[in-house]
Amino acid sequence: MKIIIAGAGEVGFHLAKLLSYEAQAITLIDTDKESLTYADNHLDIRVLRGDATSIEVLRDAKVQSSELVIGVTASETTNLTLCMLAKQLGCKRTIARISNTEFMDNRELIKFDELGIDELISPEELAATEIQLLLNQSAFNDTYEFEGGLLTMIGVFLPKAAPFVGKMVKEAAKIFPELHFMPIALQRMGTQFTLIPRGDTIFKEGDQVYFITTSEGVEELYKLTGMQKKEIKNVMILGGSKVGFKTARDLCTKKFNVKLIEKDKEKAFDIADDLPHALVINGDGRNVELLDEESLDSMDAFIAVTGNSETNIMSCLVAKSKKIKKTIAMVENMDYFQLSQSIGVDTLINKKLLAANNIFRYIRRGEVLALTRLNNLNAEILEFEVKPTSLVNGEIIKELNFPREASIGGVIRDGKGIIALGDFKILEGDRVVVCCLPKAIPRIEKLFL
Repeated sequence: MKIIIAGAGEVGFHLAKLLSYEAQAITLIDTDKESLTYADNHLDIRVLRGDATSIEVLRDAKVQSSELVIGVTASETTNLTLCMLAKQLGCKRTIARISNTEFMDNRELIKFDELGIDELISPEELAATEIQLLLNQSAFNDTYEFEGGLLTMIGVFLPKAAPFVGKMVKEAAKIFPELHFMPIALQRMGTQFTLIPRGDTIFKEGDQVYFITTSEGVEELYKLTGMQKKEIKNVMILGGSKVGFKTARDLCTKKFNVKLIEKDKEKAFDIADDLPHALVINGDGRNVELLDEESLDSMDAFIAVTGNSETNIMSCLVAKSKKIKKTIAMVENMDYFQLSQSIGVDTLINKKLLAANNIFRYIRRGEVLALTRLNNLNAEILEFEVKPTSLVNGEIIKELNFPREASIGGVIRDGKGIIALGDFKILEGDRVVVCCLPKAIPRIEKLFL
């Protein structure tokens, strides 16, 4: 697949890195020589220096024969203009990164596809949405919803007290006669290896386990993992960044009690004017005395989304020492994910990873409706729509030639989420959620073409 990425910043480089691993033909465009030199030295891709909105540069990048153009420069205007030009010049599909969430809110009013822009991606909006999901499932450290929650993916570290620690998957399944959840991926404590659980896989203390579940299954998982459901009402947000502002705005509309701390005085006053239902405090969130004065210990959740990863982590650790139920830190350094358990912060989020996840589904073959890559795990969860031509259409799951490096977590049919076991028959129109390791992806894609 020929893909052009405009913007060699954090999101663009991360995307190019992930795609280069899959032997995609990538051309990376940027005006910054240093960024391109770094990408050229570290990735197996073609780099091209120039303005992404230059028709000459786009022709040099072979835009007319490209299947996908992704605009992720720091300039929203550049990204939108690039996509319009690329579509006119013959590119099949375009994606633009934006920061103005008004565009996202008015997609039905403004026909962006008629302008040549097939998809809009806002890393800030994705991060704010992720934070809300994490607060809704506060006991878990990772979450993702399919079709508005008909099926939900949740991740959790298994504590010693979890009833099925030491038991095999098939033994744990018998604890509840009606199964409403399915373990789909697992990573042992202290390792970097991702396992796709089978019936004889044994759960161990400290495992990071990902489950696909229905709404009924969430309650079962609380019991099975020994976790307690925590009611979140009072939230403190550190940082009036775009993510912080949007998170505060969305939480206020859902009747959360929100305190937002912003260091910059002018910015704090602007946010206070725009968010009348939030309490905005002008101060340095790194000051422990300030946090104490603002009743940090009475908060249910603490969310740190400043532009500094270390500040976010350290302030979350201060919050954790005050027995705050849920701490979330936004980080830029991907390496921190490998240390997430030992750091002590409940959940780390990364805008680059969220944006890449969202864009990746347009690269996969088959009718991919949603895709997420698991934090610090070498696995993807994809939602496929079964077409009349799909090899899985009309087949019973246990009779499929399904690779061991993948598993079906659930199926959405007729507006209902189903945990599909071996005897389940897949039909046209079903939306099938699959977890797979990278080497199994080509085989899985063929099943759903």
